[in-house]
Amino acid sequence: MNERITQHIAAELAIELWQVNNTLELHAGGATIPFIARYRKERTGSLTDEQIIKLLALYQQRTELEKRRETIVKSLEEQEINDNVLLQKIQEADTMSRLEDLYLPYRPKRKTRGSMAIEKGLEPLAKMIMSEHLSNLSGTVRSYIHPEKGIADEKEALQGARDILAEWFNETEWIRSNVRRSFQYEAQITSTVVKGKEEEGSKYQNYFDWSEPAKKASSHRILAMFRGENEGFLKLKIAPSADKVFQHLSNKVIRSSGEAAEQKEMALQDSISRLLFPSLETEYRKELREKAELSAVKVFSDNLRQLLLAPPLGMVSVLAIDPGFRTGCKVVCLDKNGNLLHNETIYPHPPQNKTAEALKKLKSLVNAYQIDAVAIGNGTAGRETENLIQRTRFDRDVTAVVVNEDGASVYSASEIARKEFPEYDVTVRGAVSIGRRLQDPLAEMVKIDPKSLGVGQYQHDINPKLLKESLQTTVELCVNAVGITLNSASEALLTYVSGIGPSLAKNIIEYRNEYGDFKNRNELKKVKGLGAKAFEQAAGFLRIKEGNEPLDASAVHPENYKLVKQMASKAGLTIADLIGNSKVKQLLRAEDFVTDEVGIPTIKDILDELEKPGRDPRKKFNLFQFDPNIRTMDDLSVGMTIPGVVTNITDFGAFVDMGIHTGGLIHKSQIADEFVSHPSDYLSINQQVQVEIIDIDKDRKRIALRLVR
Repeated sequence: MNERITQHIAAELAIELWQVNNTLELHAGGATIPFIARYRKERTGSLTDEQIIKLLALYQQRTELEKRRETIVKSLEEQEINDNVLLQKIQEADTMSRLEDLYLPYRPKRKTRGSMAIEKGLEPLAKMIMSEHLSNLSGTVRSYIHPEKGIADEKEALQGARDILAEWFNETEWIRSNVRRSFQYEAQITSTVVKGKEEEGSKYQNYFDWSEPAKKASSHRILAMFRGENEGFLKLKIAPSADKVFQHLSNKVIRSSGEAAEQKEMALQDSISRLLFPSLETEYRKELREKAELSAVKVFSDNLRQLLLAPPLGMVSVLAIDPGFRTGCKVVCLDKNGNLLHNETIYPHPPQNKTAEALKKLKSLVNAYQIDAVAIGNGTAGRETENLIQRTRFDRDVTAVVVNEDGASVYSASEIARKEFPEYDVTVRGAVSIGRRLQDPLAEMVKIDPKSLGVGQYQHDINPKLLKESLQTTVELCVNAVGITLNSASEALLTYVSGIGPSLAKNIIEYRNEYGDFKNRNELKKVKGLGAKAFEQAAGFLRIKEGNEPLDASAVHPENYKLVKQMASKAGLTIADLIGNSKVKQLLRAEDFVTDEVGIPTIKDILDELEKPGRDPRKKFNLFQFDPNIRTMDDLSVGMTIPGVVTNITDFGAFVDMGIHTGGLIHKSQIADEFVSHPSDYLSINQQVQVEIIDIDKDRKRIALRLVR
């Protein structure tokens, strides 16, 4: 393990070197982030999953830097360049840009204006001009006129010398560092419309004449402008003042006011405009995009985590409705485990208007399948269907809940859905997804590509690989934070369990189908391909609630069952009596069970788990209802205060569902009376809020809101 890398990471994250080394060792050995964070706290010093993710990302970045450093040193050796000062600087370079700046003069390159001038023999002239030690420039230049070499006159000789100087300036490390700093701190990002594209590119009209400091530009504006440029509607320029940069550099580079100094000035201006600015603008554009992408990915990941960890209604029987007008409302009945029991279509709305028939059928289904809750998709005809259900008097208590159906259609057409319901069409599958989301949002939404869940920001502008990896990690962390019931988990859900993956998930389902429910966690070892390492990583996150080992229903890892038996013996209780005992922390002292392998952090986790086994970290389900008087934009008026639910959070604000087909936006300036850095500091996905209508634009279908606190 490279000590330079680990020391840098420790300093960057303000943690101890042993924490870095142990975490990297665990990860290299195949341990997953959830497993390391939950079950190896002694080894990592109780690093959180977020800290571990940062640590691994830094390790990857620094490893790439070290690989590049090795490649550069090898290249210099092949060129027989043995400049000890240069090599020392290369070893000390702490960023990729500084490393590349140092290597730039020695990097093999294609023919340039400067290299061709050197081939013509003009390098000595360039050196003399650079030194400014010329009393008779014209006389000196005449000696370099050689028509046979392509130097016909003084003008061509001076041009060649300036070309050489321009490249020397461009390849000087301190000059590049200074100009780079100017880009980072002083660059303006300026956007103008491409002539003739005003109407076609009207969606970018906010950026037709836009300028702001690049370092202050928010990620959503940067991504929007880059997209507008890529689509051919905008022209972007990102640069500091060229005059200011020239003035700053000339004060350092030019020492006199003679003829040679004039040539240096011309060469410096050429270098800035032709070489330095284009090169460093490209570099800075990449930096801006990467920062904007990381910001957008973080927003997406945070939103996704909140969405996946939404409170479940739980194991209740559900009647789910995917509403519609012309094609009717698809109705499905699910048992408490989400199994499909019945499906049909009703037509309570126009144009059929078979309301009485539909109500009779709904009442019959509620009674026949002992329905506890009705899940109603929030799409077309959603509010009308909700109103119908709320006006209906059933023979048993039934809870009616409007469910966000984003992504349900994607699931219904997916391979996972076809595999689950090969004999049913997409309408049935979509309704099933709506119902299961109410029972357990996490278990159902892991089947859907996160990009289809409606909680992203400029997701199509983000590096696909970066987005996929981040969202994959987010889903894994959510699944393992909650834990899953082994005997009812779907293949899709099992895929995200620590140490499992698609192949083992499939094998677990096949084993369960052939041999029935798992009786205990140890039985997992009989699954094809599930070896000791996979068992170690997965076992603690898989729950068996009605097996023959009581601890299997908890988050206690099997490797610590022996320790729990010691605890039970110490307390004078059976394990069954210890589990769920509210006095467990009074009966047992963590310090009494410390060993060389197990420390206080793990023991405290075990005691917490014994006190409340299998505790679900998600909040309790809280029923929400929209204002029954609000169904369309026509029902809204400025100044009105109504309830809503936060459906998406971006850098610039939060979108709110108010029960109509058009969502509203709370701009971050309308969230609080104080400065709001990011809306996520105040709001979360699925949060129930009161909002005031402050503007309605029916033509553009936009509703501006203010958060009522």
